[in-house]
Amino acid sequence: MKSLILLALLISTSIMAETSTSELPVVDPISTGYLMKLTGGLLVILVLIFALAWLMKKLQLTQNSQNGLIKIVSAISVGNRDRIALIQVGDEQVLVGLTPGNMQKLHTLKKPVTHVATDPSEVQSFSKKFNQILNKEPQRDR
Repeated sequence: MKSLILLALLISTSIMAETSTSELPVVDPISTGYLMKLTGGLLVILVLIFALAWLMKKLQLTQNSQNGLIKIVSAISVGNRDRIALIQVGDEQVLVGLTPGNMQKLHTLKKPVTHVATDPSEVQSFSKKFNQILNKEPQRDR
């Protein structure tokens, strides 16, 4: 029984091989022309993917910034998929917690946060803060 099945498979593959070689042109997969066509096609597809991604990003930005009423002032990741964001709506700022299936208001700020410490005298270096923690020295304002 097994030999009959094996013989039938061999006969069918030989018939398929004869018909496939007579109908289809033989292309050498290592030839320079074939490799150039293959590389060119892949490059066109990659450029198309990046162009569409850029276009989608641009369309999303223009769509979100049309009215400018709601702005994300700052956001920080607190887990793999969890974030805390400070959102400004008009003159009011709201601190919200964002998870994949939920958005929860954490706090409404009475005074909007606008000050960012960019002056070097206001910003302590990481090494000074780390040494203060290790030595358990109280932090002193300058």
